Amino acid sequence: MKSINKNDRIPLYIQLMDILIDEIENNMKENDQLPSEREICLKYDVSRTTVRQAMTELERDGIIYKVHGKGTFVAPKKVNQDLIRFYSFTEEMKKLGKKPISKVLDFNIIEVGEKLARKLQISLASKVYEFQRLRIADETPMMLETTYVPCDIFPNLKRTDLESMPLYDIFTKIYEVNISLAEEVFRPVITKKFEAELLKMSPEIPSLKIERFTYSNNRVIEYTNTIARGDKFKYRVRLENNI
Repeated sequence: MKSINKNDRIPLYIQLMDILIDEIENNMKENDQLPSEREICLKYDVSRTTVRQAMTELERDGIIYKVHGKGTFVAPKKVNQDLIRFYSFTEEMKKLGKKPISKVLDFNIIEVGEKLARKLQISLASKVYEFQRLRIADETPMMLETTYVPCDIFPNLKRTDLESMPLYDIFTKIYEVNISLAEEVFRPVITKKFEAELLKMSPEIPSLKIERFTYSNNRVIEYTNTIARGDKFKYRVRLENNI
């Protein structure tokens, strides 16, 4: 068992953080309860102030979470998403051993205004499918997506199709439309109240807004506006030096 070295220059709370992180990563699972502050004080011979400082930093880093009146628990791990290749929510969750579910909240056919027409690179008043989906993994809401798809490319698309198949399987298997590339734009945003309610998160936690443009050859076949929970996702970009 690791111990606190009180003669070390490293602050006690940082030493305690390292010990607790090691314990969490090697011996604990998501949502396991941590010992109480008093138990940690006794086990590592440190003050309650040191314990509270360490716990505050761990909570701020998203490693633990507190439930009032119940205690402190191991936070679910964030989904690490690489941005060097095309990906889908369904397939990424399956790779992590999680059960993905897409709950269709709304489905309509609308005529596009100027803004949507520009984004989809189509004529004003063209008809598109507009649908909103709540993306869930292991019963935990992860993303809220609003998607726009041109009707002329995917005629007769139905809500039941979205409830039974992943969207990109619909594109490729039903309509035989191949995906050539996708572009995404990310920015942090304040979580709106209705978004927080649907995602079952605190509105105080920021979210990531992700705009995705999916192409088949040179045509936009999908525009999706996503609100992703900031406490559930971590995105990584690989940069290579080709100079």
